[in-house]
Amino acid sequence: MTSKLLSKKIIIIGNGGWGTALAILLYKKGYEVILWGSDATYSDYLKEKRENVKYLKGIPIPSGICITSNISQKLLDVHIVVVATPTPYLRSVLIKFKDFLVQGTPIVSVTKGIENDTLMRPSEIIANVWGDQPISLLLGPSHAEEVARGLPTTVVASSKDIALARTVQEIFTTKRFRVYTNPDMIGVELGAAMKNVVAIAAGICDGLKFGDNSKAALITRGLAEISRLGVVMGAQKNTFSGLTGLGDLITTCISPYGRNRWVGEQIGKGKKLQEVLEKMEQIAEGVWTTKSVTALSNKLNVEMPITQEIYNVLFTNKDPLEAVSNLMMRTPRSEMEELV
Repeated sequence: MTSKLLSKKIIIIGNGGWGTALAILLYKKGYEVILWGSDATYSDYLKEKRENVKYLKGIPIPSGICITSNISQKLLDVHIVVVATPTPYLRSVLIKFKDFLVQGTPIVSVTKGIENDTLMRPSEIIANVWGDQPISLLLGPSHAEEVARGLPTTVVASSKDIALARTVQEIFTTKRFRVYTNPDMIGVELGAAMKNVVAIAAGICDGLKFGDNSKAALITRGLAEISRLGVVMGAQKNTFSGLTGLGDLITTCISPYGRNRWVGEQIGKGKKLQEVLEKMEQIAEGVWTTKSVTALSNKLNVEMPITQEIYNVLFTNKDPLEAVSNLMMRTPRSEMEELV
């Protein structure tokens, strides 16, 4: 099976840091790879420069990787389609490809987030726009900078079709990129999205010069919130103890690469959200996911105090120190209520 797979062609829709890192990983494994981006000018720049300076500086893009911004039937005649487009832009990009997609082509979503207007997860957006295509997720604690440099990384392939999940596992696994499988698509996708909200909170702690005690409490209680909402939405609680739950949460909350943590840190230092976002070239998914998760928690009547306070800080100009005080002074309760 492996030799057959290695002769296949893969398109990656999204030439940001993660899309580029996966393109390099798959190309080095022997696949024919197409890296697509919506901005023709930037795609031409990548073709000439052979380095994604904006999103993955210092990592050369092999000359054998096809870089394009075109869309055609021939371009979509591939073994799998990897969707690596940020959630706020996902629907509009998918619509561009709708008339060219070959029915039955497996889709691998590596996008993290929840759409604001519909409250759909990326896999649901894909199904909504592209119809009944076989879909797998590939998510987990995986900074593009580290994957591109060949540092050991573990992620999760998740699909309702276990055979597809195993195929994705085989396609992406390398000596430095290990892929597990998990059939719980809801839990895998929610954990990967909601950890970005907690990461903003972790950044605020850093900006306020809080210590390790504060961040440990935040990660632990943040995971309790993620699990609480996830279970109500149909996820398996054990998933949140795994790579796309606790693993992704730890990475995002402590890493210097984390865009969401950085946004929180700047806010903790006294800057306003719009001022912070204007200085960023990449999108901080957690900002928009905070809106979606707050809406979901209200809709489903799930208590999520950390998320609510982050929403208040981001969108109602609440003072971060006041938000922390509100969390600390909530009515005392037993931790075991969260562990049963």
